Amino acid sequence: MDTDVDVLIVGAGLSGVGAACHLRKSLPHKTFAILEARDAIGGTWDLFRYPGVRSDSDMFTLGYRFKPWQDGKSIAEGPAILSYVRETAREYGVDSAIRFNHKVIAAEWSGEKARWTVRVERTDTGETVELTCSFLFSCGGYYRYDQGYTPEFAGIDDFTGQIVHPQHWPEDLDYTGKRVVIIGSGATAVTLVPAMATDAEHVTMLQRSPSYITALPGRDPIAAALGKVLPDKAVYAITRWKNVLAQVGLYQLSRRRPGLVKALLRKGAERLLPRGYDIDRHFTPSYDPWDQRLCLVPDGDLFKAIRHGDVSVVTDTIDTFTPSGIRLASGRELDADVIVTATGLNLLAFGGIDLTVDGRAVKLPETLAYKGMMLSGVPNFGYVVGYTNASWTLRADLVCEYFCQLLAHMDAAGAEVCVADREPGMAELPLLDLASGYVRRSMDEFPKQGERVPWRVRQNYLRDVFAMRRGPVDDGTVRFRRAYSSDFSSINSASSRS
Repeated sequence: MDTDVDVLIVGAGLSGVGAACHLRKSLPHKTFAILEARDAIGGTWDLFRYPGVRSDSDMFTLGYRFKPWQDGKSIAEGPAILSYVRETAREYGVDSAIRFNHKVIAAEWSGEKARWTVRVERTDTGETVELTCSFLFSCGGYYRYDQGYTPEFAGIDDFTGQIVHPQHWPEDLDYTGKRVVIIGSGATAVTLVPAMATDAEHVTMLQRSPSYITALPGRDPIAAALGKVLPDKAVYAITRWKNVLAQVGLYQLSRRRPGLVKALLRKGAERLLPRGYDIDRHFTPSYDPWDQRLCLVPDGDLFKAIRHGDVSVVTDTIDTFTPSGIRLASGRELDADVIVTATGLNLLAFGGIDLTVDGRAVKLPETLAYKGMMLSGVPNFGYVVGYTNASWTLRADLVCEYFCQLLAHMDAAGAEVCVADREPGMAELPLLDLASGYVRRSMDEFPKQGERVPWRVRQNYLRDVFAMRRGPVDDGTVRFRRAYSSDFSSINSASSRS
């Protein structure tokens, strides 16, 4: 295998496979490799194996722009999404470029050589290998694959049943006829609850506070109707834009008229829940819609399970685990045979890679995100982080398209190096604008965003389409050179632009 390539892509999940396909289509002369720490394609969709695992966005927008989603379900199960990612990799011939069991530990940039030296640990053999590249592109998401988040619950060691985190679901877990308590109220919890309720004796969703939940059809009725008269590509494009506009519209309405959106969401829940159900306690959060992600339930499956009596929702805080379950702050006790801690993720920027530029360690919190895909002062480095208020792949596709434009511009200009210059005096904001606990816990360790574009990471696909697909690559913020000074301070100074 080549040890030197033009582009090293880190991660063989939805983003990494997409990036490789964009390179293959747009810049077929570029050499690249995909480094994957695990032993399979798929990333999130291969890692998570819990019952009912599915997309929390519709597949017409979570799917690639260049690869129509043709499964009948708009809200799809994990295995179907995994099959789609693997099929895409095979179709574009990028599966042969994946190097499995290659975990990137560190990357050092040499201004003199205009190349990255990437240190990789072989997770299958334990050996360390080095690769070099012109451009390093991180597509590994923003959470730790090896460890989910579980709070420090009092008495957790006293529980005599089984405790499971969804990120590490045991293949042999049998919960048939058992009492299950699922701790959490986010997308994972609302997926697990109705899925486990089909076999468990009873499932209780225990939440400290509720989330906004809305029901959507599992199959898109407009796509189904269009499919009778139009070819698949046309159906995909039309439905994709219909859903993009719906997502953007709902988000903007939530920001401008939160009270109206609250009322609409409450009305939707009321229509699907039993008469007299305490909606205000269990399904009306204290925050505004889209301060945290909105949870989708296909065909209202969660509400149906509650209506049928298979599921209970309890809103309370945990006092302590007991041998037979959980005692709540209210004094109530929940008996359980299995407890699932759907309590979130541990965030990790760029897979924890240690970045060094000309001998100086890059401190991520001191960098700014340029167009949400490069870092100030870090040459020839890009990354993919999707939208927080829409489908991940909408932004991933745009970033990869822009990345290919950037490389083509560098080739045309004879440039070996590109680096974004941070503007002096730029106010800093957190990179992600969600109030979710898993975000608040870790944002101090991530890069920042600025107060204005191109340093502001806009959560608006329509604006990004214009800025990234139609806007100029050479916008006066990024420097392009054949070589540059190894003085790190000059990289971060706008006055050094030439």
